[in-house]
Parts: sequence; C-alpha cells; structure tokens
Amino acid sequence: MNSFSSKNRATIIKQLSAVNYDLLVIGGGITGAGIALDAASRGLKVALLDMQDFAAGTSSRSTKLIHGGLRYLKQLEFALVAEVGRERKIIHRNAPHLTKPEAMLLPIMKKGSFGKFTTKLAMIVYERLAGVKKEERHQVLSAKETSLKEPLLPKENLLGGILFYEYRTDDARLTIEILKEAVIKGTTAVNYIKVTGFTYENDIVNGVQAEDQLNGAAFHIKAAYVINAGGPWVDELDGLDNTKNAGKLQITKGVHIVVDQKKLPVKQSLYFDTYDGRMMFIIPREGKTYIGTTDTFYDGDKPHPKITAGDREYILKCVNDYFQAQKLKPGDIESGWAGLRPLIRKPGKKPSEISRKDETFVWESGLITIAGGKLTGYRKMAERVMNKVAEKMLRDLGRKIPVSTTSGIKISGGKMYKSVSFREFVKNKIKEGFTVGFTGEEAEKIVSRYGSNVDAVYNIARKLNMEEPENALPLALRVQLIYTIENEMCVSPADFFTRRTGMLYFEIKVVKSMKEALSAYMRKLLLWDENTSAVFEKQLAEAILEVE
Repeated sequence: MNSFSSKNRATIIKQLSAVNYDLLVIGGGITGAGIALDAASRGLKVALLDMQDFAAGTSSRSTKLIHGGLRYLKQLEFALVAEVGRERKIIHRNAPHLTKPEAMLLPIMKKGSFGKFTTKLAMIVYERLAGVKKEERHQVLSAKETSLKEPLLPKENLLGGILFYEYRTDDARLTIEILKEAVIKGTTAVNYIKVTGFTYENDIVNGVQAEDQLNGAAFHIKAAYVINAGGPWVDELDGLDNTKNAGKLQITKGVHIVVDQKKLPVKQSLYFDTYDGRMMFIIPREGKTYIGTTDTFYDGDKPHPKITAGDREYILKCVNDYFQAQKLKPGDIESGWAGLRPLIRKPGKKPSEISRKDETFVWESGLITIAGGKLTGYRKMAERVMNKVAEKMLRDLGRKIPVSTTSGIKISGGKMYKSVSFREFVKNKIKEGFTVGFTGEEAEKIVSRYGSNVDAVYNIARKLNMEEPENALPLALRVQLIYTIENEMCVSPADFFTRRTGMLYFEIKVVKSMKEALSAYMRKLLLWDENTSAVFEKQLAEAILEVE
C-alpha cells in the first residue's frame, strides 16, 4: 500500500487509531514536517496530523526564499544569522531541485538607510557568520554597474549597489518533499485531521482526540509523546491542554502581490529599503513578478487571512516610490497571498522588531510545544525539539535514541545521480520530456518541481499516452494530478493548484480556465459523490477569491 496516497487515506486513518505511536506531531507545516523526518530517521514510530492540507498555513505563504537572515544583523542576532546561514547550505545540498541560487541586488541610494561602506561591512560579517561559499559572496557595484544590472532603477540619487545571493524555493513543495521523506522512513501523515482534545494517564498527555474534517468521523490516537507544532494555532492547541498555557504568540501578517512581468519588467531580484525604513523584495518568476512583504499585527481569521486594500496600497506605494516610471495600479495585481508569522510575544516591539527565534516549551502535562522560528531554520528547530524528546525518553522510559542525522539526508526529489550536476540532470530530463509528449517549458517545470521523482511522473505520462491519448485536461496537468494524488496525499483541486504546483499564485488564468476539467478528472479518479464534489468546488472557489 502506498502510505502517502489520498486513495488510501481511509485505510491510513484506521492505522492511526490502531497503533501506539512513540511520537505524535500536530501540524503539517515545515516545522512539523522537519520534526517528523528527524524523529522517523532516529527510529521512532511517528504520526503527523494537520487540520488543513499540509503547508496550508504559514509554510505556503512565505517570500519563498531560503535566505540567510541578513536583516537580522540589524537586530544584532548574530547566532541566528550564523545558524540559518549554515542551514541554508544544508537545504541546498539536500533539496537541489527546490533551492535555486538567486542573485539579489540591494541598491544604495542617497539618503537611504544603507550606506555603501556600512553595507559592505555588514555583508562581510554576514558572509563569515553564515559561511557563504566563495562564488556566492557579495560584489560592490558602482552606480553605472548597478544600472546595468537593473535598468529600471532611478538613476537620480543612485550611488551604487550590493549584489549578493539567496536561494529561491517553493515553500509548500519543500514541506511536502520533507514529509514524503518522513513517510518513506515510516511516518504516518494525514491531512484534514483536527485535534479536538488531549487524553491523559495520571495527568500526563498520552494521545489526542481527533476528527476527520472531510467526513466528521471522530477517533483516538495514542502516543507516548505529543508535540504541538501548530504554527499560528499553537496557542489554541495549548489551550486544549489541562495546563492551559496559551498566550505565547504574537501573530503578524505578511502580504505578497503578483503582477505580470510586463507590468514590472525587472531583470533580476531586488531587495530595497522602503520609505518607512522596512525592506521589500521584488522577485521575477515564471513570467510574473512578485513583491512583498508587509509586516502588521494580526488577530483575524487564521485559516484564511485576507489581503486588504491597505495592504495593496502599501506595497504599491513602496514599489512606485522606487519605480516611478512604471506606476503600478491596483488593477495590475493578478493575485497574491497573505501569510501569518507565529512569533514569540514581545510586548512593546513593532512587528518587524520581534525576533524570529524559536522556543520550545515542555509543560507539566508532558505536552511539548515549539513556537516561533523561520523557514530556513526548520531542520535545526526539529533537531532541538527531538533532543528534548530524547532526554525525556531516556529519563522516563530508559530508552536511548540516536542523535540527529538529518543534515545528511537527501529529501524526496533531491536524490540526483552523483555523476551529473543538477543543471545537467535538468537538461537531460527536459530532452526526455519531449519523448513523452511535453513541451520544453512543461518539461522544465516538471523536472524542477519533482526533481529525482520525475521518472515516476514520466512513467504516468507514458501510460496515459497509451490508455488515454485525449482528454479535456492537458497531459501535463493530468500527469501531475495523478502523481500528487498517488504520492503526496493531494485530496482536492485546491490542494493541487495551491500547495502541489503553486499555480494559483503564478498561473491564476490557467487555474480559472482549467478548474472544471481538473475537478471532473479528479472526481473520476477518486470516485467522489455529489456532496464531496460540491464541498471541494466551494473550497477552490474560496481559494481563488482569497488570492485575487
């Protein structure tokens, strides 16, 4: 049985209530996925639940960069800069298909908050702390060189620029690939399962009460230890515990908008300071340009944070101040996303001043909670949590478990042939993609999206070419849909368009034109009844409205 197929979801759920787990992780974002992989690779029997789809919260709504935390130098968080810098290299090594080097240009403007000398000094400190490799170290550019790199920058008041490197990623796919690797190592992971309460023995947590959000079925899961990795929902989950330790988080919201690249035809990614002293990214991707982010306190709807008119106006003002010749308008915005940052509460600080450090709490009930943190640091966060679990297991049960080995674990999709570079791998697989019926653009997207799992995707294409040569849904979409259903527990069209492919953000016109055909095809594959079809069609309609 494929233990991460949505076709087998009912059977997998039965397993949840039949097995006594060593560890139950609540939350299927990047933090929970990292913990599950770390725990499973140490030999523990692990289960993971998410009340929505995997990565549906914060972990699909970031700036989509694995970055070294340069801006944390401003907050003098040297240890955090050093750690995420090291982790950035590890993620790139273990997931080369999802971490592409991205040159970032930081313009130095007259009367701006960055001076050439101080910024160069900060870069040197940052690169030494982060261990940046030689070929990706910064370059100091003159005003003329900066203009050549990005002609759209205003030449008036431009003093020069700093070119440095980050890694672009697909945050949701990174989360899912980590989860797939955890499942390969024995984790049982299920989406759309909500924890409704904890169970106890002698006042110590020994499991949870759970409810399937798709059919309302309630059941009990037993586990020696339970970890709350619920991200923005950490306080709500801790509030269900007898010790009632809520109130740790300060939720802030970050918004990104997407425009057609013709509307803002930047040649490369930019990182610039805004009129109010904050920093803003502008990143070209797949014929679009996305811009962000805001940073405001938030206390609204957590599952569906909205982009407000004020959010749009703020981002447009920041961009238009810099690119006055372009003058983006609200009507130029094609899509966007709002994400929530689950930060540790620090009274009196502004949103952008609150530390991104993570903290782990072990409550009297035995419940373990992790809060805070950032995408790039997920692996180290997981290691720290699991080290606490290891201490408890040794003390409570006399059981010793191995140390973490995740720094050397290639995640699903990252297991390329050792004899070729990733660039050569992509080139070869694009050629192979032609033979199964994909265009060059389709093949490149598929190879970059699935990495070393592309052979399984291509095998599905070969089978469809023989058995189903014609369909209203294009071959590239059918193939990816089947693959994600069978290997990534894709349950609904919204799962596919948002977390499995990112099309809802960067190809919204295609989503709108293909949504009926894809829903019909998915209905046939998963044998939905009319009620299920209606629920998922509504979910997709709401997802489209949310990003517009």
